[in-house]
Amino acid sequence: MTRVWGSIWPPFVASLLLLGWLFEVAAGSSDSTWTAKHEAGRCALKGQCGKKSFFGGQLPCPDNSAAEVPNEDTRNKLVAICGDKWAKGAICCDDDQIDSLSTNLKRAESIISSCPACKENFFNLFCTFTCSPDQSLFVNVTDTQEANTGKLIVTELDTLWSDDYGKGFYNSCKDVKFGVTGGKAMDFIGGGAKNYTKFLKFLGDTKPFGSPFQINFPRPSSGDFTNMTAANPAAKACNDTDEAYRCACVDCPASCPELPTIAERGACHVGALPCLSFAVIIVYGAFLLLLVAAVSGHIAYQKHSKRKSERLQLLQDAALSEDEDEGDDVRHAGMLEKPQGQYWINSYCDAAFKKLGFVCARFPWITISVSVVVVAVLSIGWVNFAVETDPVRLWVSPSSEAATEKQFFDSNFGPFYRAEQAFLVNDTHSSGPGPVLSYDTLAWWFDLENRVQRFRSMKEGVSLESVCFNPTGKACVVQSITGYFGGSFANVDPDTWREELRHCTEQPGSQECLPGFQQPLSKDIILGGWERTDDILDAEALITTWVVNNHPQGSEKEAVAMDWEEMLKNLLQDAQREAKHRGLRLSFSTEISLEQELNKSTNTDAKIVVVSYIIMFLYASLALGSTTLTVNSILHNPANAMVQSKFTLGVIGILIVLMSVSASVGLFSACGIKVTLIIAEVIPFLVLAVGVDNIFLIVHEFERVNLSHPDESVETRVSKALGRMGPSILLSASTETVAFALGAAVGMPAVKNFAAYAAGAVLVNALLQVTMFVAVLSLNQRRVESRRADCFPCVRVGRADTGRHGAEYGYEEEGGLQRFIRKVYAPALLARKVKIAIVVVFLGIFTAGLALLPTVPLGLDQRQAFPRDSYLISYFNDLDEYFNTGPPVYFVVKDSDVSERIHQQELCARYSTCHSFSLTNVLEQESKRSDVSYITGSTASWIDDFFTWLNPTNEECCQEHGKTCFAGRDPPWNVTLYGMPTDGEFLHYLSKWLSSPTNEACPFGGAAPYSNALVIHPSSTTNPVPASHFRTSHTPLRSQSDFISAYASARRIASDVSESQNITVFPYSKFYIFFDQYASIVSLAGTLLGSAVFIIFFLTSLLLGSLATGLVVTVTVIMIVVAVLGSMALVHVSLNAISLVNLVICVGIGVEFCAHIARAFQFPSNAVLAKAPHHLVGRMARGKDARAWASLVNVGGSVFSGITVTKFLGVAVLAWTRSKIFEVYYFRVWLALVVWAAAHALVFLPVALSFVGGEGYIDPESEGSLEDDLNARRYRSLLPDEDVDSDDY
Repeated sequence: MTRVWGSIWPPFVASLLLLGWLFEVAAGSSDSTWTAKHEAGRCALKGQCGKKSFFGGQLPCPDNSAAEVPNEDTRNKLVAICGDKWAKGAICCDDDQIDSLSTNLKRAESIISSCPACKENFFNLFCTFTCSPDQSLFVNVTDTQEANTGKLIVTELDTLWSDDYGKGFYNSCKDVKFGVTGGKAMDFIGGGAKNYTKFLKFLGDTKPFGSPFQINFPRPSSGDFTNMTAANPAAKACNDTDEAYRCACVDCPASCPELPTIAERGACHVGALPCLSFAVIIVYGAFLLLLVAAVSGHIAYQKHSKRKSERLQLLQDAALSEDEDEGDDVRHAGMLEKPQGQYWINSYCDAAFKKLGFVCARFPWITISVSVVVVAVLSIGWVNFAVETDPVRLWVSPSSEAATEKQFFDSNFGPFYRAEQAFLVNDTHSSGPGPVLSYDTLAWWFDLENRVQRFRSMKEGVSLESVCFNPTGKACVVQSITGYFGGSFANVDPDTWREELRHCTEQPGSQECLPGFQQPLSKDIILGGWERTDDILDAEALITTWVVNNHPQGSEKEAVAMDWEEMLKNLLQDAQREAKHRGLRLSFSTEISLEQELNKSTNTDAKIVVVSYIIMFLYASLALGSTTLTVNSILHNPANAMVQSKFTLGVIGILIVLMSVSASVGLFSACGIKVTLIIAEVIPFLVLAVGVDNIFLIVHEFERVNLSHPDESVETRVSKALGRMGPSILLSASTETVAFALGAAVGMPAVKNFAAYAAGAVLVNALLQVTMFVAVLSLNQRRVESRRADCFPCVRVGRADTGRHGAEYGYEEEGGLQRFIRKVYAPALLARKVKIAIVVVFLGIFTAGLALLPTVPLGLDQRQAFPRDSYLISYFNDLDEYFNTGPPVYFVVKDSDVSERIHQQELCARYSTCHSFSLTNVLEQESKRSDVSYITGSTASWIDDFFTWLNPTNEECCQEHGKTCFAGRDPPWNVTLYGMPTDGEFLHYLSKWLSSPTNEACPFGGAAPYSNALVIHPSSTTNPVPASHFRTSHTPLRSQSDFISAYASARRIASDVSESQNITVFPYSKFYIFFDQYASIVSLAGTLLGSAVFIIFFLTSLLLGSLATGLVVTVTVIMIVVAVLGSMALVHVSLNAISLVNLVICVGIGVEFCAHIARAFQFPSNAVLAKAPHHLVGRMARGKDARAWASLVNVGGSVFSGITVTKFLGVAVLAWTRSKIFEVYYFRVWLALVVWAAAHALVFLPVALSFVGGEGYIDPESEGSLEDDLNARRYRSLLPDEDVDSDDY
């Protein structure tokens, strides 16, 4: 919505009247009857002989007499207006003509005086036409009639002017701006002509407020003009070498300095591919070629070795077969290559967690009570709970440039206006969009706007008049087609309204087309869709904009405006139904609509989120019992279902997740950190992903301990389980907490607040899991062993098994998933050929992700933030389709003393001493390359218009003591600025100008257009004008990319001007605050993710005791994040603050997927490792294949069932959300995260560890018992038959 300024109609009307008066004064030639002689020194018309009618103007007499030498007074008058070249010789005009010529040329001067060349050519044409002594050579009267005086008057004539002069005249004026409106002077003096022939035709055509008789400007080559010679004075160019005629840059592009070329950013491409994409594809291709070469060489070598071996075997009759030898070696290798050493940090952590587990299991109720009390104390902070919904405070750091600049603008110039806008579109028919304009439609639209003006709000009882922007004090600013007809349907004639509409769209400054607020209405802001046929009557959309005053946030006046907007919203919603009955469609938006619809979206999504969490809760609770509560055990003894169930344990685990979230929210709310909608919707999801996995790990490990140590006390078994799983939980929780905490260092509140809450919730959750949950686990095991029912512990089930002996629920009763991983998946995955294929495939996925990175767009289409059925979606679609005006942009100058000449020259543009690269000059030049600058239109330069207002030729503008300011001043007013006011005099006239109205007498008054464009401190002795702004417009911005580029361009322009002129300039537009994040979001994302990855590498290497394994985990997490980014590009998810939060989540959950498998690889269980298929044991140095197999068997099932399936079920529910933003930024991203994280952790990571994983260590929990020792040392032949893995693996 553009700011609306004062009136421009008076100069326009004056220009039309001027043309009429000028041609009254001068008039044309007669046909051979009236201009019989065409020769030098002879006239074609002279004097004034009467009028066509009572209301017409005086017309000249046909007069073919000789030119005459005037008297001294007449000569002086002519020289005063037309210049010294008329100081000698005869002329063809009299006193009356010269007086009229002088009066009317002065009126034209107010429009074109800023360009001396245009003014000179304009004056020269009419002075020559009126008074040239050789008038008959280029003027021929072709028609006359009798006037009311009885004399003959000229009614039509031909006048010949050379093509060179016509072109030069037009070119000198075509780019001249009319200061107050920023429009072109050619629109007023030439009807918007696009070439010199149309310009001259407009000057000569008879029109009510233009020429009173027909003046034809035939081209000299178009006919036979006997004895006539085209007038051919030298036309002044706007970039004339004579400084007296040279025009300013804003009025003459040829006078402008050349701006530096803008270097294209991010333009590195190889053909159609970005350079990064091309490079990674080439590298991957080279890798594949090398791999093919290596595999081919290996196969050839094997064939050669096989043939050689076959020859040797002929000489060795009694030798053992190769298979037999290999089998024996493998078995011995398996015994020798198991991990032998211990890692002291792991041993220390194991002992600490073992002790912690024993204490918590020994004193469960004390542990639970203390945990609940601590969480309750932390949750007290909920009393300060507050949700931040203001988008500005969410996405922009309070210390960022955009935030401080917005604060400066609002506090000095006032908050930006509130805009209410409606589109009436004719696109409801199957045939497609059609014209919306008709007499009946106009009648209904007029009635609707009248209702908007009349209706009052429900609470405050205010009408539009009470809240609207009213710069003239006469009418509210309502930009609508109704303004062309004075806002009254009574002015719409059913027969002529089309012609009137055409006239107003072509000449919006015409007196009869001006709305009540006296601002010309451009067709681009009130009609849309006409561009397809270039016929305004084919417009497909009517556009109306109501401009409402804005006020400080939270003020009473703002509440009044919002109350009126609520009434408008309800009225327009009713009007939508009326439009539908008419076969039309109405879309609209009010200032309050955006926040209301966003909240509506959030409320709608809350239900989906709750359903998602409930499903995850139920699954987790049921799945926890899958190890002990199997189908076989239920069939064997149905009573087991009541005892072995772990539903209560699962519910407690979920409750711990909620407690951790509550504690984190309470803690940070107490610190004054507000909750955001992202936090409310994402943190439980994130903590559940982390927490449930840890719960599964603890429970499953505890069941293994129950198998291997059935006779130990519950406390001992719990301590052993926590001793083994505690370090793994420490690894994942510490890396996630630190990674999330890094985000708190950034300035963007949405990311900063999320990072704080996430880090706190993950940390508290981990602490509660190793204390409170362990205590609950011990209580649950006591319940099981006492045969009490789950959920109803008071009920004893006597027939149920106690679960104290391994034979009752041992490996023969292991879950189907565990059995599948142990017997099928893990051995198949670690086959040599499969491993190579997996590496190739996952490196290909990584390459594809990197190649897609440059195509991830930036931005957040606000349409995605609304529910699918929101009325704002159609409004924003119509805004993109039909509104052809860009948002205004203000270049604010601060701390520059404009009362000094040097600083005036740094800002101005219309005067000869203005700096070539002054602010206004640069903006004018940038508007000429709008494809890269995104700047269009003229700049409203207050300092140029102020000095123009002081021009004494504008006699009715600056008046002081009954006299025209600067009249007779020495030095006089001039285009060099020397002699212009400075210091105190400058401030005196500036204050006077800012209170001067814009009216017919003076179109340059500053009250309407610039009253809030300057900050004035009259009492200041250092800088009385500390801030001011210069307004221009952006091009129409259709996409997020356009908005981001426009913001970046404005920043560049302001920075360049600040540097070149040594002043402080910054750009401001209403949308900048929302797009400031994109100036740094790529670097911010790189910093956050890079720092998180470094922390992951450091902590995993430290806690796992291996740089190699730490590097493998880190690389895997990087691959997960890159795969998610690549998926974002494919499914059209943009990078913004929301997706950046999700990328940080990707890092955290990626670690959660990988950490447990990596630790199980580094510290394998001897009991599990001993069961590895013999073809894996000892295959590589230190038995990496066997340890990779053991890690999958040990924790792979927990990772899959505890986090993969849980998250997949929760994410799947989000597919039914009504909110586009949830579907795009949560469903799509989280689904990609779950798929890629699970694939990398369960497929790629074990393979990568089997190749380059670090040297393993002894797990302390695998030592110390007879059962462990036997499991570690027994030969396979001693194992139960069903546990012996077939050699087929």
